[in-house]
Amino acid sequence: MRIAVTGASGLIGKVLVRSLQVDGHEVVRFVRRPAAAPDEATWDPRRGYVDPAGLVGCGAVVHLAGAGVGDHRWTAAYKREIRDSRVLGTAAIARAVADMAEPPPVLVSGSAVGYYGDTGDRVVDEDAPAGEGFLPSVCVEWEAAAAPAGDAGIRTVFARTGLVVAADGGAWGRLFPVFRAGVGGRLGNGRQYWSHISMHDEVAALRHLITASGLSGPVNLTAPEPRTNREVTAAMGRVLHRPTVCAVPAPVMRVVLGEFAEDVLGSQRVRPTKLLESGFVFRHPGIDESIRAALA
Repeated sequence: MRIAVTGASGLIGKVLVRSLQVDGHEVVRFVRRPAAAPDEATWDPRRGYVDPAGLVGCGAVVHLAGAGVGDHRWTAAYKREIRDSRVLGTAAIARAVADMAEPPPVLVSGSAVGYYGDTGDRVVDEDAPAGEGFLPSVCVEWEAAAAPAGDAGIRTVFARTGLVVAADGGAWGRLFPVFRAGVGGRLGNGRQYWSHISMHDEVAALRHLITASGLSGPVNLTAPEPRTNREVTAAMGRVLHRPTVCAVPAPVMRVVLGEFAEDVLGSQRVRPTKLLESGFVFRHPGIDESIRAALA
């Protein structure tokens, strides 16, 4: 199959591209510069431009592009970047596929469990409403921007991804060096739930969304059983054989991270109901095995 991917150089995108290529799929990587390789196509999300040649003949489009939520302190300017990089990019891709004479049958568009906001101890799945705050509002606009694709009859799936357990990037990429040094510990009171997923399961789930014709709309990409930050901390200590006696009080996190600290301290107990009901099987359902997989 010919598959177009945006965000192909990102944490998840580069692993997805490699996985697809190993299995013999033809991948078109959309880049925000002049295309310099046969497998590249150009797009400019801010101008709404997508090279239509890159989409021709594609059986699927996987749209993962967006500025990293935790890459910088949340100034007003960076919050605009977080929002615009998702909303404008999704709108550009959705319009491009909708305008095609023969569009791809499926668009898998990135989203996040941030949609639900702070759910405390309450278990939520795809039927839950959006939460309150900056990230939920971004996710609502992000998903709404894909409307042209759905209106054109293209099966559109929103991959609401949790915290991806990876050693080389994302939130966990920052945690591993700290825990390896023996100074890791719980964040805040540690009672907040973290809805995680291993990188292997994340990529496998994205590929499942491409082929599972019965799936559309939001689909949670998280492990079946979320764990609290306190439980995650204990698991990191077990796997890495390091002490986890340190802790970062909530006031300190707010000073260091600013507004983003509220989302780190917030709790999201998300269940992947639609993914499980569609027959997807997790290779790493537990937190210990997810951590071990990232280290392998």
